[in-house]
Amino acid sequence: MNNVGLLYVGAVLMINGLMLLGRIPSRSAAVLNLFVGALQCITPTVLIIQAHGEPQAILGASGLYLFGFTYLYVGIVNLAGFEAEGIGWFSLFVAFAALVYSGLSFFGPGNDPVFGVIWLAWALLWTLFFLVLALGKTRLTRFTGWTTLLLSQPTCTIPAFLLMTGSYQTSGTLAAIAAGVFVVLIALAGVLASRSEGWVGSNAAAPA
Repeated sequence: MNNVGLLYVGAVLMINGLMLLGRIPSRSAAVLNLFVGALQCITPTVLIIQAHGEPQAILGASGLYLFGFTYLYVGIVNLAGFEAEGIGWFSLFVAFAALVYSGLSFFGPGNDPVFGVIWLAWALLWTLFFLVLALGKTRLTRFTGWTTLLLSQPTCTIPAFLLMTGSYQTSGTLAAIAAGVFVVLIALAGVLASRSEGWVGSNAAAPA
C-alpha cells in the first residue's frame, strides 16, 4: 500500500470513528473523506500506469481503490444526505476482498504477515459497517465507532511512518504481537462502548 496514502487513511479513520461517536458532524467529516478518497483513487491509478503490466505491482496498487471508493462514497452520502445502506453493502464486498488481501499477505509472493494481520483488522471494521449500515444493527454503532478510533493509528498511521522512515519490519513473531495488540484494543472498544452511553452514535455513514 502506498505509504503516504496509508498515513491519511489513519486520519480519516480517526475522524470517522469520532463521527460515529457523535463528536464530529457528518458534513464536517465528509470533507476529509472526499480528500482522502480522491488521493486513494489517484494514487493507485498512477501506480498501475507505471507498473507496465507487472502483475505484482498492479495487485499491490489495486487494494487502494477499496479505501478510495469507500471514502468518496461516504463523503458524497454525508454531504448530500443520501441513505447509507449502499455503503453498508459495499462494505461487505470490501470485507471479503480484505480477507483475500490478508491471505495474499500471509502466503503470497513477498509475504508480509504483519500486513496480513492488519488486513484482517480492516476486514473486521468493514464487516462492522456492513452490520450497522446495511442490516441496521444500530446497537453496534458505539462499538464500531470505538473500534474504528482505536484501530486507526496502529493499523495505518504507525506502519505508514515506519515504512516511510525505513524502519518497518515483518515476521511471524511481530504479526502475533500485532494480533495480540489488536485483540486488546477491540476488547477495550467493547468496554468503552458499554460505558459511553452519553456518546450518542451518529446516523451518518462512516466506513473504515
